[in-house]
Amino acid sequence: MARAATTSDAFNAVAEPRRREILNFIALQERPVGEIVDSLGMEQPSVSKHLRVLLEVGLVSVRRDGRRMLYRTNAEAIRPLHEWTETFARYWRHQLSRVKERAEGKSNPSNDSEQGLIPRRKNDYSGNKN
Repeated sequence: MARAATTSDAFNAVAEPRRREILNFIALQERPVGEIVDSLGMEQPSVSKHLRVLLEVGLVSVRRDGRRMLYRTNAEAIRPLHEWTETFARYWRHQLSRVKERAEGKSNPSNDSEQGLIPRRKNDYSGNKN
């Protein structure tokens, strides 16, 4: 099966780790290409290519400020990504809560008697195995 083009949708666009880095970097503040290049240690042509892909799928927007192009994330376009990943976040929170409950249950000896188990005594030689 052929892989979908990176510009087909937001999910394919963010499959590339460097694009995710760029999105993280410009998430809170619009930035010019040069600042993205310097801060992320990437080559300018590579950053421009990734920004073009992100623009085509609508994850970033751009505005001109004199000779500079300033890029920022488009929060509305990122929302479907967030909603999709939130499904898995809920799943993992639930799983971690279950692990925590089990760990706390095993570390709390008072829970043993609540479950019908009688703790063994050191000097209990009667052969009674509970």
